[in-house]
Amino acid sequence: MGEPQEVQLCLKDHEVKENSMEDNFFDNEIYQTRTNYQKRNFHWFLVAIYVVFALLGQSAATLLGKLYYDKGGNSKWMGAFVQFVGFPILLPCYYISSLKSTTTNNFNWKQPSTSTSIIVLMYVTLGFIAAFECYFFSLGLWYLPVSTYAIISSSQLAFNAFFSFFLNSMKFSPYIINSLVLLTISSILLIFQTEIETEVDHSIESSKKKQVIGFICTIIASIGEGLLLSLTQFAFEKVLKRETFNVVMDVIIYQSIVATCVTFIGLFASGEWNGLQNEMEKYEMGKTSYVLNLVFIAVTWQLYSIGSVGLIFEVSSLFADALSVLAEPIVPILAVIFFHETMNGIKAISMVLAIWGFTSYIYHHYLDKTKFDIENRNTNQV
Repeated sequence: MGEPQEVQLCLKDHEVKENSMEDNFFDNEIYQTRTNYQKRNFHWFLVAIYVVFALLGQSAATLLGKLYYDKGGNSKWMGAFVQFVGFPILLPCYYISSLKSTTTNNFNWKQPSTSTSIIVLMYVTLGFIAAFECYFFSLGLWYLPVSTYAIISSSQLAFNAFFSFFLNSMKFSPYIINSLVLLTISSILLIFQTEIETEVDHSIESSKKKQVIGFICTIIASIGEGLLLSLTQFAFEKVLKRETFNVVMDVIIYQSIVATCVTFIGLFASGEWNGLQNEMEKYEMGKTSYVLNLVFIAVTWQLYSIGSVGLIFEVSSLFADALSVLAEPIVPILAVIFFHETMNGIKAISMVLAIWGFTSYIYHHYLDKTKFDIENRNTNQV
């Protein structure tokens, strides 16, 4: 009698263990699914914040920069200098992120596979490119109406795609090609404007020549911006080889330090420094507004820097550049409202093409993200 009871007890224990293992398996699967869902939501939450920073920062900074030139500002190097000099406001955030990084990683923040000299060279290179790219953007903003300047600047997405193809092995899909074609046509259309737009303080005789100079300077700046974003993504993947918020702050801070030094030297070397006092006294809105305008330009450009580099970190350099292109159609609309600029037919078509091009790229990114999530889900199930 004892042996059958023992066998039954063993069978029951075995069944209980099997049921327990099945319950643990399903609990782990549910936990893993919930964790992945939370991570995905947090990822898109960060992307949304960076998008707001980038759009708000770029649009406001561009309009404030044009206001500076319209009301009596003349220094091109000052227009570039204020785009970087505001980086100290990021230092408290940088300090806090550094403390968290050293605490959680037990001081293992160094990257032994990359030498310090290469990292320094990377920051210096990014800083120099950023400085001269912003100087040419200042020239373009000085010579062109802000609406024309903004639409031409959308060509940076095409240049970024070109550099990303060689530096970051980016693959071209039909949607990306469609986006690049539309954005390129959007910029080229502005060359064939029949109406010559003139500024109040620009002579009518030289307006066409200055528009050509402004167009060339803005294109050069767009090339520099596309190269800068591609090199930044390359630095994350090949040089820094880390994906932390602290690394993002490193890129912003050190690049801004180098660019600030370069533009500050340019401000003195060009002689524009000597005219700043006279410029401030003759500023149409007064000395206080002159200083506040430059301060707000510096702050808004730092918002854009956080958003742009954050999107490179969370998504890709092409997405960050595509988002900056989205701000370009927004700026002409705001320019019509605040600067009373005319919106002719060619500008309107260019703006529509720019929005269409950005939408095409966003749809490509949506398809890629959906495919990636499905592949991950299938892998986890296996």
